[in-house]
Amino acid sequence: DALAMRASGPDFAYDMTLDAQGPLIFHGDQGYSVKSAGGQASYYYSQPFYDISGVLMLPDGNVDVSGSAWLDRAWSSQPLGADQTGWDWFSLSFDDGAKMMGFLLRQADGTAYSSATWIAPDGETEAFPDGAFAAVPLDTHTTAGRDVPVQWQVTLPAKGVDVMVMALNPDAWMDTSVPYWEGPVNVAGSHQGVGYLEMTGYE
Repeated sequence: DALAMRASGPDFAYDMTLDAQGPLIFHGDQGYSVKSAGGQASYYYSQPFYDISGVLMLPDGNVDVSGSAWLDRAWSSQPLGADQTGWDWFSLSFDDGAKMMGFLLRQADGTAYSSATWIAPDGETEAFPDGAFAAVPLDTHTTAGRDVPVQWQVTLPAKGVDVMVMALNPDAWMDTSVPYWEGPVNVAGSHQGVGYLEMTGYE
């Protein structure tokens, strides 16, 4: 089913339609996504197959736009573990139609808990446990007084993924009640594409 998405602010508005071209994706074990060796978890699903189109209303006039979109939904009854400091969350769409979600939950001792989902072009999924997915920061950018990784080497060897993930806007800091960085990225290397990156816990 198609969804409508509308919003406005002092200097902008948009009116979008999203039309799903593939199935919902349930991460982990049928949507139960483990976040630590100690048992923290959330329920987590995505709709990464949206076609999106609509109009941006800007001070200089309207702009027609179209492309693809990825919707995430997650919920949990518990916060991160006491020994977890934040996360680095990647959703990547490759030019060949495949997609990948992967995250690191950073531990206070410098290690990380990881998880990933490989999404084939037809929506078939494969879940990967801790250790299968890796993301190594290569470059940082200072924004809002914080050094935040804005270039990463991301790998999922079981699927032949070895890519560079690069932020389009290194200053995409969200100064909300829980401050974090999020924004679009370009992908190059073994796979070409685009994606989205979310990072918390950088102070």
